[in-house]
Amino acid sequence: MTAYFDAASTEPLHPAGRAALLTALETGWADPARLYGVARGTRLLLDQARGRVAKVLGVRPDEVSFTTSGTQAVHLGMLGALHARRRVGRHLIVSAVEHSSVLHAAGMHERDGGKVTTVPVDREGRVDAAAFAAALRPDTALACLQSANHEVGTVQPVAEIAELCRAARVPLFVDAAQSAGRMDVPSGWSLLAASAHKWGGPAGVGVLVIRKNTRWRSPLPSDEREGRRIPGFENVPGAVAAAAALEAYRAEMAADGPRLSALVDQIRAGVPRMITDVQVVGHPVERLPHLVTFSCLYVEGEAILTELDRLGFAVSSGSSCTADTLRPSHVLEAMGVITHGNVRVSLPRGAKATDVDRFIAVLPEAVTRLRRTAGVTTP
Repeated sequence: MTAYFDAASTEPLHPAGRAALLTALETGWADPARLYGVARGTRLLLDQARGRVAKVLGVRPDEVSFTTSGTQAVHLGMLGALHARRRVGRHLIVSAVEHSSVLHAAGMHERDGGKVTTVPVDREGRVDAAAFAAALRPDTALACLQSANHEVGTVQPVAEIAELCRAARVPLFVDAAQSAGRMDVPSGWSLLAASAHKWGGPAGVGVLVIRKNTRWRSPLPSDEREGRRIPGFENVPGAVAAAAALEAYRAEMAADGPRLSALVDQIRAGVPRMITDVQVVGHPVERLPHLVTFSCLYVEGEAILTELDRLGFAVSSGSSCTADTLRPSHVLEAMGVITHGNVRVSLPRGAKATDVDRFIAVLPEAVTRLRRTAGVTTP
């Protein structure tokens, strides 16, 4: 049976989310904007889901909107904040290791005449607060910083950066897709995006949080749904399932997070000890509990993934090249680390220690075999 080690891409549907989804499909199908009884019941389910998500994230229910994905939440959050603050200026700040959804929105802003400053990171993938502060300008409309990196797991100093942004009167947008449900949300930010399938909720549900007194104006045509923030008919069953999964997942992570972190420590220590010419990347301490990334010289990441799949492990690669760009990971490039032969292991809830032990046991021979096939012999 395959051991699934790609939770950073998507977490398996949580049983609490599945049960809530099935129930809500039967009871929450009506239009929540209508006034008849079944519609009022659907509206109640939606409002309850909003309140449950808000409680976990530590915000007000009326600050939470449900979107069709985490990517949509990112795009609407960023572009809406930039749109609302055009009179202040058109300068945007992002870190060099943001998710592609953030960088794509930044690229769109730049093509529309805006200015973008990219703040670099150190070799562990962490933004320097002083460098971020230096990027702030009187015409800065928005600053963006992920809560934790999706490829290497490094946790960013969000609370510290938020204080700097507050002092400069600049809203901070946080992409919390990888950390929501796994860790407490840091304080001080103005806008936040998250994605339900990262915490065991259903795919096709995102969360956008806009704090009170944050200027935001939809970049899309006006729509009365979700407080005029998100267009289209609400996915009430999806929202209900997302809320149930988030509650259950966050409660479980209080106990399972340290256990997963210990398993990750095994991989971080075992891989470089057993395989030559390997670089483990990301911050060793300030990191997500479930994720570890390492790069092997002389081997392509895609080849390792294929071999590990044959051996019964589902993992991903942060350096996977795409057919249209043939470029390695922008995250690894920004960190100045090895960009090829990259493997990302991200453990789902309940991951078995025996599977991790087996992974560490079979990996050295797999890498040696691939290197030998490529004509490389290492000690």
